[in-house]
Amino acid sequence: MAVSSGLRALPVLLMLGMALASLHGGGAAAAVFEPKVLQSVVSVLPFRPGDPPGGQQQGPADLAREGSAVAITEDGYLVTADHVVDQAISITVRLPDGRQLPAEVVGRDRPSDLALLKIAESLPPLPYGPEPALAAPVCAVSNQFGLDGSVTCGVVSAVHRSGMGFNPIEDFIQTDAVANPGSSGGALVDAQGRLVGLLTAIFTRDSDANIGVNFAASAELVRRVVEDLLAHGEVRRGKPGLGLAPLKREERAQWAGLRLWGVQPGGAGETAGLKRGDLVTAVDGRPVRKVAEAMSAIHMKRPGEVVEITVLRDGEALTLRLTLEP
Repeated sequence: MAVSSGLRALPVLLMLGMALASLHGGGAAAAVFEPKVLQSVVSVLPFRPGDPPGGQQQGPADLAREGSAVAITEDGYLVTADHVVDQAISITVRLPDGRQLPAEVVGRDRPSDLALLKIAESLPPLPYGPEPALAAPVCAVSNQFGLDGSVTCGVVSAVHRSGMGFNPIEDFIQTDAVANPGSSGGALVDAQGRLVGLLTAIFTRDSDANIGVNFAASAELVRRVVEDLLAHGEVRRGKPGLGLAPLKREERAQWAGLRLWGVQPGGAGETAGLKRGDLVTAVDGRPVRKVAEAMSAIHMKRPGEVVEITVLRDGEALTLRLTLEP
C-alpha cells in the first residue's frame, strides 16, 4: 500500500490517516460528548509534490490524504501527527466554519510522530485531561475521509501501549472509538471534553478497514512534546546512560522485566547506583517488559529531571533515582 499523509503502512500495522464519519457504539458513550470540542479541531490539507494544481482534491482517495489538528493554545498553535505534514510543500487548515487559512510548521518531532503548526487565528484550545481509566468512555473527533468534524465514541481499551512499531517513542492510549484515514492528528477526548490523546495510528490487517484497535498519543506525551517545541523548537531528551535488553526465553518463566546489560562509566545510571545484570522491573512506577516501554517512560522526563528505576538485585527490590543528563 502506498504511504500517504494520513496512512502509513507497516506489514501488519497501518498508520491511520485522518477523520471519522459516524457515531460508534451509540448509547452511553455517545451521550457524554461535549459539542464545543468541534470548535477546537480543524482539518489539515497538506500540499505535496505531484498533487493537482491548486490543491483541489479529486475524490475519496484524495480526500483521505487530508488530516486533522487540535488547538492547543489560545494564540493559534495546533498539534497534529507529524506524518500528516511530512513532505508537504505548503499546508492549509480548514476551520470548523469552513474558512481556509495557511499554516506554518513551527516544530516537528519525528520520534513521537508529533508536529506543531501555527495559524493566524485564535481557536479555543482543548484542556489536557488526566490519564483515563480503563473502559472509560472517550470520543474521537477528526476529519475522517475529508468530512471535517466527525465524531465516533468508544472506550479506553488500554493505556501506556509502547513498542507497537509505529514510532521510536510511543505512549499510546488504545481505544475502540472508530478511526479511519483522515483521523490522524484528531482529538481523543473524555466525557468532560478534555484532551486525553492525539489520534495517530490504527492496527489492522490487509486493508484500511477499522477493526476497533486504534491508538492515540497520550496527553502526557503530547504535552511533553508541545512544551519543548514551543520553548526550544525541538524536543530535548536526557541520556540515562543505560543499555537494556529483553530477558532470555528461559528467564521469562521466573521473571518479568528487562536485563540491564550495560552501564555507561560515569553516566547517569552509574551515578544512580545501577549495576550491570540488574533486572529492571519498572520505570517511574510503570512495569516494563519491552525496551521500548522503558525508553518511552524515560523520555517523558527532561534533562536534569529524575526517573525512578526499580530493579531486582540478588533477590532484593530496589528503587533508584536516576537524574537524566543532557
